[in-house]
Amino acid sequence: MYAIIATGGKQYKVAEGDIINVEKLGLEADQTVTFEAVITVNDGDVKVGGNVNATVLGDVKGKKVIVYKYKRKTGYHNKNGHRQSYTKVKIDKINA
Repeated sequence: MYAIIATGGKQYKVAEGDIINVEKLGLEADQTVTFEAVITVNDGDVKVGGNVNATVLGDVKGKKVIVYKYKRKTGYHNKNGHRQSYTKVKIDKINA
């Protein structure tokens, strides 16, 4: 059984027991979150709607992305880095 949920402008395929990184939710560790934006649930037959319960495990940061700007012949170059913040959640229950 799996579900497709939408959060943070992205869609995730999840099953019970999965651990995923979603866009930062701003919740503390060990809090529960309910994802209401469930697109489909598949448990042999396809259903639309429902909700997914999950537990927040904590905040993490992604890999560093290097942003390098360069303009030729002028001596201009600028190097910056960015690490995106994520919230790690564990999927507890899929309610169809």
